[in-house]
Amino acid sequence: MAFDSTQLVLMSVGGQFQRWRYDTLDTHATVDTLDYFNNLDDDQGIRAGDIMDVIVWTGAVSSTGTISTYGTHIAMTVGSTDPGSVDMSTVTVNVVTNTD
Repeated sequence: MAFDSTQLVLMSVGGQFQRWRYDTLDTHATVDTLDYFNNLDDDQGIRAGDIMDVIVWTGAVSSTGTISTYGTHIAMTVGSTDPGSVDMSTVTVNVVTNTD
């Protein structure tokens, strides 16, 4: 699957850094591929140092879908290979549990 700008939400801004939420069917390995996010192609404002919470869904990205995994990525560099390219870190996996 390709990046879907409708699933990227800017959650907060603190000083010069931002926190984002991105919901997708793609794996974390796909999301951290260089240029998956591209500020020029996708008209986004991701900056180096920004934090991105990524929720991976199975089946459908919706309130009726099922969450597969959740993790945090950090934008490592922006524009290192072309002006808009974003290089995300490898995921830091967070724990998702449902005990009921």
